[in-house]
Amino acid sequence: MLRHILGQAKKHPSLIPLFVFIGAGGGGAALYLLRLSLFNPDNNPEPWNKLGPNDQYKFYSVNVDYSKLKKEHPDY
Repeated sequence: MLRHILGQAKKHPSLIPLFVFIGAGGGGAALYLLRLSLFNPDNNPEPWNKLGPNDQYKFYSVNVDYSKLKKEHPDY
């Protein structure tokens, strides 16, 4: 496979930047996935459990005033 790519690059030198950018993108994606799998800084799989009844969790709410809400369920 690599021999075929090098042969194409020798025949068509204008393809070299394409191979470089595709290789850099694939390498960057692989390093990003490696970082996510090995060095995950956030160890909270359920962050919504930390929200209280007065926390605004929507970006924009038309008619709800979150400061006046009461807690209606028990803590588990």
